[in-house]
Amino acid sequence: MSEAERVPSPAAPPAVAAAAAAAAPEEKKGKEPEREKLPPIVSAGAGATAGLDRGSKGQISTFSSFVSTVNQKKEAAENRSSPTHLVFPNIKNVRDLPPICLDVRQKQRISVDAGSSETKAPVLPEPVLPVQPKTMKDFLEDVEKVKSSGDWKTVHDFYLTTFDSFPELNGAFKKDASASFNTIEDSGINAKFVNAVYDALLNTPQDIQKTVLKGIINSLLREWKGPRTKDDLRAYFILLQNPQFNNTSTYVIYAHLLRQIATLVEADHHFLVHWFKKLSQKRFKQLVERLLQFISLRLFPAKPEEFPPISKCSWWIPSASKVLALLKFIFADSANSLVHPPLIPYTDFYNSTLDHIDLMEEYHTWQSFGNSHRFSFCQYPFVISIAAKKIIIQRDSEQQMISIARQSLVDKVSRRQRPDMNMLFLNMKVRRTHLVSDSLDELTRKRADLKKKLKVTFVGEAGLDMGGLTKEWFLLLIRQIFHPDYGMFTYHKDSYCHWFSSFKCDNYSEFRLVGILMGLAVYNSITLDIRFPPCCYKKLLSPPIVPSDQNTPVGICNVTTDDLCQIMPELAHGLSELLSYEGNVEEDFFSTFQVFQEEFGIIKSYNLKPGGDKIPVTNQNRKEYVQLYIDFLLNKSIYKQFAAFYYGFHSVCASNALMLLRPEEVEILVCGSPELDMHALQRSTQYDGYAKTDLTIRYFWDVVLGFPLDLQKKLLHFTTGSDRVPVGGMADLNFKISKNETSTNWLPVAHTCFNQLCLPPYKSKKDLKQKLIIGISNSEGFGLE
Repeated sequence: MSEAERVPSPAAPPAVAAAAAAAAPEEKKGKEPEREKLPPIVSAGAGATAGLDRGSKGQISTFSSFVSTVNQKKEAAENRSSPTHLVFPNIKNVRDLPPICLDVRQKQRISVDAGSSETKAPVLPEPVLPVQPKTMKDFLEDVEKVKSSGDWKTVHDFYLTTFDSFPELNGAFKKDASASFNTIEDSGINAKFVNAVYDALLNTPQDIQKTVLKGIINSLLREWKGPRTKDDLRAYFILLQNPQFNNTSTYVIYAHLLRQIATLVEADHHFLVHWFKKLSQKRFKQLVERLLQFISLRLFPAKPEEFPPISKCSWWIPSASKVLALLKFIFADSANSLVHPPLIPYTDFYNSTLDHIDLMEEYHTWQSFGNSHRFSFCQYPFVISIAAKKIIIQRDSEQQMISIARQSLVDKVSRRQRPDMNMLFLNMKVRRTHLVSDSLDELTRKRADLKKKLKVTFVGEAGLDMGGLTKEWFLLLIRQIFHPDYGMFTYHKDSYCHWFSSFKCDNYSEFRLVGILMGLAVYNSITLDIRFPPCCYKKLLSPPIVPSDQNTPVGICNVTTDDLCQIMPELAHGLSELLSYEGNVEEDFFSTFQVFQEEFGIIKSYNLKPGGDKIPVTNQNRKEYVQLYIDFLLNKSIYKQFAAFYYGFHSVCASNALMLLRPEEVEILVCGSPELDMHALQRSTQYDGYAKTDLTIRYFWDVVLGFPLDLQKKLLHFTTGSDRVPVGGMADLNFKISKNETSTNWLPVAHTCFNQLCLPPYKSKKDLKQKLIIGISNSEGFGLE
């Protein structure tokens, strides 16, 4: 796609040139590139309007001539400014694409909290700002007077002056025009006044709105000399919130604003990130939605003639993506988030439009060029929905399956042996009575075949595995392994989840088996009924790519009391109480840097640090004690167990596509969603032999919609082999109800491999309900197809 074209930026520093290059305009040998025209503005209406109409053809000749006659000096100055200052932080949540040589890959981490503001950027002298006599109260009174007088002149003059330049913006909206406000936490902007001015703007006549846009054009065409001041940053902060940029007629101006923000130096981004986190939830969400809409409409314009040719604005989408990355960085992850809880859920950054582009082209571009001179949405995985990521992972898995199967076939033929179709699959033959040991033996023996399509056979039972036996194998194996009597996992009733047992043993192969099972489930698009806390999936992506050095620790991540609370809420609460205790911790608790654990009836002690049994916990060191305690419980005490689990999962799912995923998304891919929407299932159900208006079908849905949640889950498991909802929702189940022309004394039958329920034509709702409950409650081990 055009946005992915190479755009060199030789002046960018090496650490950031790759991420910034996509936003730079193309350079041509021998002459300056032709400057993209700033936008035509829609013509003024006769009266007030709610905003600029999208796609309006009206233009103002004075603006067109204004843009077209911009002198060469300004043009050259801007072209010098933008491309040669393309510096963009290596933001945490924009994960580096792995180069082919993983061992030379260095992931840079930037902490926006570390260090004072003075160390982040030089404090430049700021010019004396013009004084704006209007207060918020004065402005609102002027707007109110318009309702009775109809005279917009006073309001027009305010907008004309305020948006004329960056200094005027600061003069109008700074709390104290004489103060520098060079702090990270306080932008010095009167946010309520900004909101009031923007809320009123969309209800003003179009000539006022055009005046504002003309002022923004003037500001963006300013000849920049040297680094930006904090007043410049405040102006960008204010302008980015302008609701006029919801309209496609303003997109050229918006694009230039985004490019200037995207190409600021890292220290300036540092300030903007902290200022944006102070926005209200409503304003922040509007900001994100505006950027997502801008990307969507540039990809799929309703009226292509509204925009410049895509070859001349290939930097639009990269610039918008980088500004989105700044906003997303505020909620990088639970451990490093600047705002907790987040203002908006991470799913609000998804752009569903990307579900309709060539995702594999994006993925292969990312694979081939990384974060260098070719743009790919995979550089910004937070905008890609879980549904789109699943498609990437599935297709990547399919390609790996085909490659492995083809290689097996070639090897067989090269040895002049007769090919056997079974060699194209991972064939599992297990006994129900020895399920765990047989499965472990089979997976160990067929380690080289893990990336082939899985097929399961239960010894002594007839049946061809079309998917149903595989689902049942997963279900029975997971149920047995996670049983408390098995001792591998501990079930915590307070949090309704399992956690790794810290008991030491000689062989951790069964933990590796569980990891392989999870990997096979993702690889074969099967959802599992596993109750791991979110922390588990964060550890599973630490790191997302298996390190080439076997001595590198895996499954170790930063953990907090929030992570512990998801597993052991009472203990987490106790540690939080310790941190806030106002008395003398040493005298009142008499604790040391030592923990005790029971293992097979024996109490064992472990030092949290060298000599910990002799170091008392005091008011001064209690924070260190709590952090070491949590790290011991969630990382160190279960390291060998989790490392085996980690390697098992990645032995199947090893793919760069994992770098696109958040821990929460891995959990959804593995387990599906537990939230059932039976009404959605009813809407998407297909029928064979029945019509949805038939009496039996109406009885069926009356009964099912009235079921309690546990029976609804049993029905889903009976018909699909899992009681969880896949990533795409109920519609992805392709659920079908077929007419079973048998006696109404018979129970319903399910074909789990086809997600199909065969329902006899029961004559009464009572009879249907009775037979259905018996069928779904007694389904295991009946030779499901």
